[in-house]
Amino acid sequence: MTDTKTLWTSQELESATGGTATAAFTSTGVSIDTRTLKKGELFIALKGDALDGHNYVDAAFKAGASAAVVNENYTGGGNLLRVKDTMRALEDIGRAGRARSKAVVIGVTGSAGKTGTKEILSILFGALGETHASKKSFNNHWGVPLSLSNLSPTAQYAVFEMGMNHAGEMTVLSKQVQPQIVLITTIEPAHIEHFKTVEAIADAKAEIFTSMNEDGIAVLPADNQHFRRLKSAAEKQGLRKIYGFGEDEEAQTRLVDCALHADSSRVTADVLGERVKYRVGIPGKHIVMNSLGALTIVKAAGGNLQKAVEALKNAEPTEGRGNRITVTLEDGQPPLTIIDESYNANPASMLAAFKVFEMVNPPEGGRRIAVLGDMLELGKDGPRLHAELANPLLRAKIDLLFSCGAQMDALHQALPEPWRGGHANDSRALVSLVLAAVKPGDVLLIKGSAGSKMGYVVHALQDAQAKMKDQRNAV
Repeated sequence: MTDTKTLWTSQELESATGGTATAAFTSTGVSIDTRTLKKGELFIALKGDALDGHNYVDAAFKAGASAAVVNENYTGGGNLLRVKDTMRALEDIGRAGRARSKAVVIGVTGSAGKTGTKEILSILFGALGETHASKKSFNNHWGVPLSLSNLSPTAQYAVFEMGMNHAGEMTVLSKQVQPQIVLITTIEPAHIEHFKTVEAIADAKAEIFTSMNEDGIAVLPADNQHFRRLKSAAEKQGLRKIYGFGEDEEAQTRLVDCALHADSSRVTADVLGERVKYRVGIPGKHIVMNSLGALTIVKAAGGNLQKAVEALKNAEPTEGRGNRITVTLEDGQPPLTIIDESYNANPASMLAAFKVFEMVNPPEGGRRIAVLGDMLELGKDGPRLHAELANPLLRAKIDLLFSCGAQMDALHQALPEPWRGGHANDSRALVSLVLAAVKPGDVLLIKGSAGSKMGYVVHALQDAQAKMKDQRNAV
């Protein structure tokens, strides 16, 4: 969809929300953030615990919004759609977007790998026809309806990331998305703070099946210990087409062989009876496994598998999820290499990142340095799960660990003294320790839960390069 294509008219929005427009207008998209709003889009003024979108309506119009959805008591001017509740209006617009869509609708969930797999699916289906996909990690109670609100009625395929951290939340999202095909990447102890057992997490993820019928398709991780639990939940919902992917001999999509490299992987697989060979431009065994699930969906949806496989070479890591950044500290010296995994973390994704980290060889004199922040929402097992990362880190051949947060202190203490680079209370305090220690040629893995704000460290290292350039230009 281009910026000049009308997505919604004021009449359609009035019908969807029961609201009243102050004037006729059209919108090319839907936004809730004035910082990313594009000219011609509809701004929805959501009211949260900390911020009220009504305070930003003027900023939205200055950014080029065609209209704003506001509560009935809003007194400002401009093209407005007045509604009783703006959050409900966002959900209503999302439902209307889903109701008019003729696309094949795919839902993606799991304890790890949701966003990366959603991006892979977007690439695969993008090679087959017009494809809509959730932006970034818009996978929660506001992200899903926002993604549905931006669904073009001409899209042939639509891919939605769906997340939860409490029981019952996935049921709500499933009713909104109404997926015809579902992919569950894996089940691991992420958000375990809110669940008694990992089995309870599996059950909560399986709520994604609740809006599906017997024509629906489920693609599940055959190697995961909770595969049969997930399969049983899909069968209870009436689904008849249930496919497993992985290395298990009984998996309908099975990994035959793969060669893992520091920047990519080469794969041979049987996808629902069709043998394919392909290259994935994102490193890691976990990415290979997720690609199997994604290709299974393409095949199950009746798509051209060979065309999709060809598109996989275009896959690249996204920001904060394995993208690589080089930073020059000294002219004529090898740059720092940053593996930016700062967006999120749980025990499973940490282990996967360590395996990729081990494959990256620093130049002569360079070191492997892990810079890690807390993995959040792990409950009473948090300290133990952090400490248990010590041996995998050592197997990844790290030279130093810099860490921050109360939970990560358990890992800091679990490592032998020579590997302890330093520990701080938070990522801002950690920055000075890292900046003082890094040298040209070092390779850094920076990772932590979003709440750990490890992006501060990434940005500080990039700023160090900018300052060096400024100093050089001033001479």
